[in-house]
Amino acid sequence: GWETMEILFYIAATVTVLATLRVITHVHAVHALLYLVVALIALALIFYLLGAQFAAALEIIIYGGAIMVLFIFVVMLLGPLAVEQERSWLTPGAWVGPSILALVLLGEVGYLIAVGDHSSITVTETKQKGVSIALYGPYIIGVELASMLLLPGLIGAYHLGRRISKEAR
Repeated sequence: GWETMEILFYIAATVTVLATLRVITHVHAVHALLYLVVALIALALIFYLLGAQFAAALEIIIYGGAIMVLFIFVVMLLGPLAVEQERSWLTPGAWVGPSILALVLLGEVGYLIAVGDHSSITVTETKQKGVSIALYGPYIIGVELASMLLLPGLIGAYHLGRRISKEAR
């Protein structure tokens, strides 16, 4: 019922706040990014619990995907110089915190799947067709500008990574 969904909401909100605090306070950027991925997944669960399933899916696809692209950019920029440093940063102990928070979220999702009652909290949901029409209608210029901004970033990261790896040899 409603009380159960409210408890799940507060658990996911606590995970979001804890993971976000670790993002802000962590010294190593790679560890902070691991916590950021957990925070984004927890936020997606909050969207789902509030009845915005489409926003939850976009949160995972866009932001979770963007974080993975950020990892790729970092690896491309640093190249072979950072392989040993990454190994020292990503010790097994570095995975403990994000893993515990992710397991809490996995338990919540497992509970939601087992119970099967997804209609207890319903918020008026944005229709996917309306979002698509808006993005590829009046806002098409913004979508195209965003894609044009991402391409030079990718090309620049590639060339910087190539130059750094040549200097390392």
